Amino acid sequence: MRYDVAVIGLGGMGSAILAQCAARGASVIGVEQYRAAHDLGSSHGKMRMIRKAYFEDAAYVPLVCRAFELWRELERAAGTQILQVTGVLTVGEETSAIITGTRRASVEHDLAIASLSRREMGARYPTVKILADEVALFEADAGVLDPEGAVSAHLKIARAHGAEARFEVTMASWQAADDGFDILLANGQRIAARTLVLSLGPWFKETLEALGVSIRIQRNVQAWFTPRTDAYRASEFPAFLLDRRGLPAPLYGFPDFGDGVKTAFHGSGDFTAAEQLDRNVHAARDLDPLRDATEAWMPGSTQTLRHASVCMYTLTPDEHFVIDRHPAHANLILCGGFSGHGFKFAPVIGEIAADLALNGGTRHDLDFLSLRRFQTGKH
Repeated sequence: MRYDVAVIGLGGMGSAILAQCAARGASVIGVEQYRAAHDLGSSHGKMRMIRKAYFEDAAYVPLVCRAFELWRELERAAGTQILQVTGVLTVGEETSAIITGTRRASVEHDLAIASLSRREMGARYPTVKILADEVALFEADAGVLDPEGAVSAHLKIARAHGAEARFEVTMASWQAADDGFDILLANGQRIAARTLVLSLGPWFKETLEALGVSIRIQRNVQAWFTPRTDAYRASEFPAFLLDRRGLPAPLYGFPDFGDGVKTAFHGSGDFTAAEQLDRNVHAARDLDPLRDATEAWMPGSTQTLRHASVCMYTLTPDEHFVIDRHPAHANLILCGGFSGHGFKFAPVIGEIAADLALNGGTRHDLDFLSLRRFQTGKH
């Protein structure tokens, strides 16, 4: 059988692409090297943040606003909750990148962001320790996503619309043909497709580097702690970003939904290769700095370690995504380099990739995410 679209990689992005293509009536197949909704890449961890005031670049704001809409559509279609609104509290010095970027995005896109005084902070969150030179911003309609639930929901919708999905098999190679692509799987099976979408997560390194885009794979540890106070329950406390002087990287985290307070540094781990990732969590190197930073910010939040795991960031040189056509193959769509902040965009990435694969173009502005920015030396 020859498919309209083949999607390689069915994590957060690939599962969304599969669902979007199938829902539009395309014959589509997806291939994933691990089991469904696995915890070996970048789309796991029980909780992921979603926010509109995007400090990384205000150009993302229209995309994340559309993602909010699509997450709600997915919830209705799949009959499951994926997004919970908790608000996001952003704290740092006035001149820090996170505060200045959040303010810039909110002004450019007229987003509702509240500045909290020290008195308001004390009244709302009496246990936290905000330093004298720090300010606090609050985005009330931001929240938390369930990544494993999201992947499962997208796969459910894809199958309901006739998509085929194969798990625990890798792609060995692909080759362009006159009418599309011939794809060889590691088990010897072959797939023919008119359009090929590569959504490989940390395994995108070879593909992008062949196009002159250097990629770094960073090991990052996320941990869950049982607090000794009820102050950090999800009904009382928001998700947060803390850009504090002296930390190895910004600290981010989530309130206790029943699994404990989740916390992690946003990009402070060693650089590695996906195949060589150290999946063991080390107390002195990984957990102690994280516990110390979290406890200094949220006293009483880290009484007992419940769980810790390792994930990977796939970092482009400018830490922005790559969403584009392959320069040599117009019907080869590249979606990667999500740089540790991409998951919240999964359904809109699915929409965009389906647009490109089936319609030849998209209404979304992707110039700032194209390969051209590296070829022209813009970044």
